[in-house]
Amino acid sequence: MFSGIESATAICDWKWLARGDGALDLERVCSIGQRGQCVPGGIALTFRVQGATSWVRLFETAPDATMKPKLLTTLPGYNRTQFIADALAGTTVAMVALPLSLAIAIASGADPATGLVTAIVAGFLISALGGSRVQIGGPTGAFIVVVAGVIAAHGFDGLVLATFMAGLMLMLAGFLRAGSLIEYVPEPVINGFTIGIALIIAASQVKDLFGLSIAALPSEFLPKLDALWQARASVNGAGLVIGLGTMVLIVVLRRLFPRFPGLIVAVGMTSLIAAIADLQVDTIHSRFGALPDRLPLPRLPEFSGARIVELLPSALVIAFLAGIESLLSALVADRMFGGRHRPNAEMLAQGAANIGSSLFMGLPATGAIARTATNVRAGGRTPVAGIVHALVILAVMLLAAPLAGYLAMPALAGLLILTAWNMSEPDKWRLYLAGRRSDVVLLCLTMGLTVLVDLTVAISVGVAVGLALRLRRRNVPPPDWHAPDR
Repeated sequence: MFSGIESATAICDWKWLARGDGALDLERVCSIGQRGQCVPGGIALTFRVQGATSWVRLFETAPDATMKPKLLTTLPGYNRTQFIADALAGTTVAMVALPLSLAIAIASGADPATGLVTAIVAGFLISALGGSRVQIGGPTGAFIVVVAGVIAAHGFDGLVLATFMAGLMLMLAGFLRAGSLIEYVPEPVINGFTIGIALIIAASQVKDLFGLSIAALPSEFLPKLDALWQARASVNGAGLVIGLGTMVLIVVLRRLFPRFPGLIVAVGMTSLIAAIADLQVDTIHSRFGALPDRLPLPRLPEFSGARIVELLPSALVIAFLAGIESLLSALVADRMFGGRHRPNAEMLAQGAANIGSSLFMGLPATGAIARTATNVRAGGRTPVAGIVHALVILAVMLLAAPLAGYLAMPALAGLLILTAWNMSEPDKWRLYLAGRRSDVVLLCLTMGLTVLVDLTVAISVGVAVGLALRLRRRNVPPPDWHAPDR
């Protein structure tokens, strides 16, 4: 039986249990033609069991149970004490999300302001409409590779349209109640492309960390490494000190004060030192100009039939990553504080968030595992914390955008390299290698294809091979699934 049962009301004499997300589990030895009627959550459900069986699982769910945003569930009984806790947690997460959103946008090849727009618009919608109490949404490192590739191939307008299409796909998946399908994606595939993305992110930040003079950094991994090596003589010592100093400060603050927003403090302090000492390092302002102090007006992306067909593979990858990352994040959060998220409501919220972000010329968005974990540790327990997080970033954009322009590029590069390191979860590498040989091969295959070929190819091949392996050993009980904590 499932744990976390909230209610069970029956008007029949069969043994059954209604899960909190509305699904119904039935245990009974039934003969042909027997009928029963049960009432989960006040909605009648009629079912027929064909043949003799000792275990039947029915996935007929009540829409109001699986689609209802957690915000509406948590508002009854909400009080001043909880609001203060959520407001403090939301403010803390905003201070973590602010430099990350800027750095992710820059690493993706987009204007840094698009990172802030995504954190504000998508972050608000994910919290307001989502199926998790504590999910924090926005731009994430997992999208850097995809976004950079789409911009390079189709321009920023192409990315906006692909994000809009991905949002529609996610909403359709939510309406079709496909949130539980995450369990069919093999874990080695997820771990493989995550480690591959982490390698690509780290390699892309070496240029800014060392202050190397490279006119145009190749997008392919191996040519990029060669270009970095050829430019090794142009290392900027001051930039390297700022970058490494930022990384050390982040690690120290995280260990000494785990609930403190050390990211913004570390990046801010080293950027301030660079400005006071007049060090010759790039800043956001020197490279991209002034950050805007307001949100852009929403508008529909331009599209045509040919353009939609051209961007369909990119939209599918964005939708896949957004769905996987958001549901993984919600799962991690559930295990941290004993909650239970609604996957279908979460998929709907992710779709709405990506549509909203594209209307404001933002980036793809999803649930951010590290920021969600920060929210839980800081005391956030309802979606109000995520809404506060979005409003605080909006306030910074309106009131302090010029100050954010002075953040040093080497400091942001150091931040992203640490983010990539944490994404790869090095503490679990030994566990991965100790698994089935086929799982290790699948992980390495997916990682290699991600780094050397393309993320779309890596996901397609990885999922296909993974499902084939699952069918081959279908009579072998699956191992426990390990939720990432990155």
